[in-house]
Amino acid sequence: MTSDGDVLRPSKRENTRKAEDEMIKLQSEFRELHEKVQRLTTEKMQLERDLDGVRKIAHRLEDEVNSLRSPPLIIGHLQDMISDTNGIVRSSNGTVFKVSVNPSIPEEKLKPGARVTLNQDTLAIIDVLQDGWDPLVTSAEVSDKPTITFDQIGGLDLQIKLLREAIELPLQKPELFKKVGITPPKGVLLTGPPGCGKTMIAKAVAANAEATFIQLVGSELAQKYIGEGGRMVRELFALAQEKSPSIIFIDEIDAIGAKRLDTATSGDREVQRTLMQLLSELDGFNPIDSVKIIAATNRPDILDDALLRPGRFDRIIEIPLPNEEARKGILDINIKNMSTSKIKMNMLISSTDGYSGADIKAMCVEAGMEAIRDGRDKIISKDFNEALKITEKMRKNSESDKINSLYA
Repeated sequence: MTSDGDVLRPSKRENTRKAEDEMIKLQSEFRELHEKVQRLTTEKMQLERDLDGVRKIAHRLEDEVNSLRSPPLIIGHLQDMISDTNGIVRSSNGTVFKVSVNPSIPEEKLKPGARVTLNQDTLAIIDVLQDGWDPLVTSAEVSDKPTITFDQIGGLDLQIKLLREAIELPLQKPELFKKVGITPPKGVLLTGPPGCGKTMIAKAVAANAEATFIQLVGSELAQKYIGEGGRMVRELFALAQEKSPSIIFIDEIDAIGAKRLDTATSGDREVQRTLMQLLSELDGFNPIDSVKIIAATNRPDILDDALLRPGRFDRIIEIPLPNEEARKGILDINIKNMSTSKIKMNMLISSTDGYSGADIKAMCVEAGMEAIRDGRDKIISKDFNEALKITEKMRKNSESDKINSLYA
């Protein structure tokens, strides 16, 4: 028979184990609940952030809806200020009104001719708008300075000197012309066959002179509707004055500068109106001002005499086909960065007689393509011989049905 102590001892151990198991279970449940609380807290914070984002979007959309619901404003032009609080405006339909002026508008902005917005009901001036430039004119501005330098142009040393004297020197040192007492050229006309570097030399001048470069093709100024071409010319020169010092470069000027004829269609007459506006603008600004004009054409024979007279394009610079020395300079520039081996330069110089700078560049590219076709990373004389044959065919056969025979 066992004593009372022997009977109770197993019971205590069992109770202790149960208590420990219960404690472990409670701890496990506590951890699970704690993790769940943390997860729910994170989800709550994420939902609050999402709610804030949705509220911001709702407020923005509400503002946009209110803006769309607001009555439109009328565009007009300020003709004159008759007092600090009243002015004379001309609305878009041509009617003239005396209206009140928003007192918060700075006085210096309220100039005759300024574009303004008018309240639809009272016609009061609400705000002053910027001048409305034509998209073709504003897109013509090259804000970044061209990267072409004079070192990349070979064989045109005299032409570069003449162009820099007429364009770059008056922009950088106008006081020299005032001291000597002469008027610098207003503009320069570049003439010569296609591919001889007229556009390149103009861009090089703009890169060397710290000036805004505004480039347009003459055909862009030939518009369909009456008065549109002349308006674009006016805006082009106004933009150049605003961005001065600046250089206006009009490529293919023969598109609007051809000789005026007695018999002409309505389209020809509109082009002639654009030409007359260009002549007026050329006469209308001071050559000492920081605006210079460069034009380029390969058809100087069809240009109107009024465009070529002194006082408009004062200096006409011919960019001819390169001679032997010029071809050597162009070849040196193009081959300098090419991977070549045993090139017969004298043969290339003599074989490219009559080639333009663009033809010579095309020939160098074709020589590189020949090396690539043969799986080589070096260009040899054989490649240039084949490139000369291909380039010669390209020069003689410009029809599209003959292009496929070049590599036969």
